[in-house]
Amino acid sequence: MIEAGKPASPLKSEALQVLFERGLVNQTTELEALDARLAEGPVTVYAGFDATAASLHVGHLMPLMTMRWLQKLGHRPIIVLGGGTSQVGDPSFRNEARPILEKQQIAANIAGIRRSVETLIDFSGSEGALLVDNADWLTEVKFLEFLRDYGSHFTVNRMMTFDSVKSRLEAQMPLTVLEFCYMMLQAVDFLELSRRHGCSLQVGGSDQWGNIINGVELGRRDGRKLHGLTVPLVTTASGAKMGKTAAGAVWLHPEHLSPFGFWQFWRNTADADVPRFLRLFTELPLSEVERLSDLQGAELNEVKKLLATHVTGIVHGADAARHALEQGDALFSGDEMSAEPTHTLPLAMLAQDLGLLELLVATGFAASNSDARRLVEGGGVRLNGNVADDPRRRISSGDLGANDRLTLAAGKRRKALVAFG
Repeated sequence: MIEAGKPASPLKSEALQVLFERGLVNQTTELEALDARLAEGPVTVYAGFDATAASLHVGHLMPLMTMRWLQKLGHRPIIVLGGGTSQVGDPSFRNEARPILEKQQIAANIAGIRRSVETLIDFSGSEGALLVDNADWLTEVKFLEFLRDYGSHFTVNRMMTFDSVKSRLEAQMPLTVLEFCYMMLQAVDFLELSRRHGCSLQVGGSDQWGNIINGVELGRRDGRKLHGLTVPLVTTASGAKMGKTAAGAVWLHPEHLSPFGFWQFWRNTADADVPRFLRLFTELPLSEVERLSDLQGAELNEVKKLLATHVTGIVHGADAARHALEQGDALFSGDEMSAEPTHTLPLAMLAQDLGLLELLVATGFAASNSDARRLVEGGGVRLNGNVADDPRRRISSGDLGANDRLTLAAGKRRKALVAFG
């Protein structure tokens, strides 16, 4: 294992050089061996995402950006969607089991995740990335065969040493056999991908380290040389987990968070986080990142807009990013009514006694009515430029300005132009 940014000797492979320079490496297995393999020529590398929600969120951008860089440098990504493992649930660093999802819900979630991933990774052509579902092989495994073929390769003693399991047990929280078997399934994924596609490297979050190690060790028993790499867990300068807001997760799928809402999240990055986020989440040359990182004051605000536009372009495409920038410039210049709406709600909602709290939830400024109430009572909400501090406030057609629109703001840095139609 090696910590990020601390290779013991000069690296041979361009891939690892880039990943270390961008801050995308937390741990690796046998760094010298991995470096040598990447320097030899193209490798096939996979990252897996369970279908526990209908969209990935910004917390998934770290492994996705790692895969994106590896593809740019000539390596072939495999994105594994966990149609099989999602039926079990990953216990990693959780205080309780994930709810068991129905197969129909998993299928719907996979469809949403697929759309997000396809904007970040190139799947075109015979040499493009692969998108696979581990249900294709896991659902074919019979229980007795699984125990016979793989059970003897895993010891309870070893599995209990991994932090993802140990932390749960030390907290005296129950860990079911169902969850305990998850890491075995993920190890089988790695072996199966190696057999089917010659995959030799797995990329995952830092909470996946134990699962990755199990796959590497299972591959070794099958005569295969496999490698693992984890990306850091990103926290903001305030110590909060990256991607968590008052309104919940920052989703990648545009149906769960509009491109403008996504852009606005990055535009509101704390000053101290800008240099690191430019390095991690954009593809700007590092020399340009260094130059931008030295700017202050009004120039730093322009850098934040640049950051937001670059990341939005990677996730949603150049047109959506440019449009979000134009919306942001119009909203924050005081010329709100000339901008295009950031949210469009049915006009019928006004006739159904729409409340201010409901409006805050509908625009993504709050995760629930109770969150919205706290925001309103704290004096942080403005409706059409005026403070709205009454949680019982109702919205009517009289609140609408030109083109049936109203402006809504939460704090100083979040704005929305809401249209009804």
